[in-house]
Amino acid sequence: MNQKIKEQQEKREARRKRRVRNQILAYITLIILILAMAAGIVFGVQYLTRKSEANSQEKQEQVDQMIGTEESLEAPETQPSTEQIIELTPEQKLDEIVNAGIEVMPLEDKVAGLFIVTPESITGVSAAVKAGDGTKQALTKYSVGGILYGTKNIQNESQFKEMIDTTKLYSNYPLFIAIEDEGGSVSPLAEKRLVEKQKSAVELGETGDAEAVRTVGKTMGNYLAGYGFNLDLAPVADLNSVQNSVMAKRSYGSDAAAVSPLVVSMTEGLEGAKVSACLKHFPGMGSTTQNTDNGLASSDRSAEDFRANEFVVFKAGIDAGADMVMVSHMAAPSLAGDNTPSSMSSVIVTDILRKELGFEGVIITDDMMMVGATIYAETMSNAFRMALEAGNDIILSSTTPRLNDALWTKNLDLMSVNSEFRERVKNAAYRVIKLKLEYFKTNNYAPLYPDSESVENSIPDKDGEKFFLEQA
Repeated sequence: MNQKIKEQQEKREARRKRRVRNQILAYITLIILILAMAAGIVFGVQYLTRKSEANSQEKQEQVDQMIGTEESLEAPETQPSTEQIIELTPEQKLDEIVNAGIEVMPLEDKVAGLFIVTPESITGVSAAVKAGDGTKQALTKYSVGGILYGTKNIQNESQFKEMIDTTKLYSNYPLFIAIEDEGGSVSPLAEKRLVEKQKSAVELGETGDAEAVRTVGKTMGNYLAGYGFNLDLAPVADLNSVQNSVMAKRSYGSDAAAVSPLVVSMTEGLEGAKVSACLKHFPGMGSTTQNTDNGLASSDRSAEDFRANEFVVFKAGIDAGADMVMVSHMAAPSLAGDNTPSSMSSVIVTDILRKELGFEGVIITDDMMMVGATIYAETMSNAFRMALEAGNDIILSSTTPRLNDALWTKNLDLMSVNSEFRERVKNAAYRVIKLKLEYFKTNNYAPLYPDSESVENSIPDKDGEKFFLEQA
């Protein structure tokens, strides 16, 4: 009995142990399954993450590539060009046109263009009253820069206008059509009763009325322009600064402060009518009692006095827009350092007038045939050369015998061997042509550079610019 009970107990114990073992195995299997599932989940998450990152990277690369491609295609439209178009200022544009014209001009024309002469000096007649074959031949041979007319050339209105108009047609280049009209007794048109006589500088100076002077300047400018003039050798800017001054009957007065506004008004009146004004006679002929018409003249005025008086008047006229300044043949030792006539002194013409007073326009000599000039220079060719070397741009020669080949040959020969003189002539031609271009653009005159193969030789368009641009 006991044995049987014992066997049963042993069987129950064995079954209990198997059950416990099976439970343990089940737990272990469950744990393994859980761990496997967890590992699978982790692996899956990592896999998906890596794939997602890979996809994102690929997409980013595609986007970057697309952006890069788009930028490369659009870049030419958005990036500024390295070759920028530079817009020239009107002054730069004018410079290019003038320089282009100078380059194509014959050497002879460059030199001849620096002379303003009388019709008698190139034709050889005693009194020219008609522009005929002689004028045509002379202007064909000598392409002078301008013609100066006086009372001897005037008979009546129609004759004089026809003479001027025909002379313009015969010239290879546009001309300065010049006259010396100061008002009062120095007025060729009034002397010949073609216009009403205007008050003289002395009479206007006594009034001190700047507006009255401006009115006279406008009146003179209008009637001069009506006859075809574009240059008036006026106003007188000299002061009546010494007793018995050679300019006493032609000056506005002796006080710089009072005279300056009168000179300004006359200058603006003339220039407003499109007639170039020419201040004269630098550095101040009113400071001498001697006349260069008759011989050498000199002033003992100090440099300080010149600067405090005469220079004030000339500077006022320059600032008012005068296109030209005329230099006298009077010697001014206090300024030049010696007795060289002012017109032949580089100190007075270049250092003082051009640099110190800042005048950028055209500088013209007084008549080079005055005794005061010819005595000093001894010969015409020497006088012309010395005046150009001093810095003048135009030689005024009113009473010369007919221009001859020897005169031109000497100057041309000097240009061919002397580079400094050649450059001086070129600079003078630049200023002369520039002033003509500015004037003839405004007044719609003939082309400045004739016989162009690229442009028809005809009257230019309204502003006169077409011809000049095509030349450049």
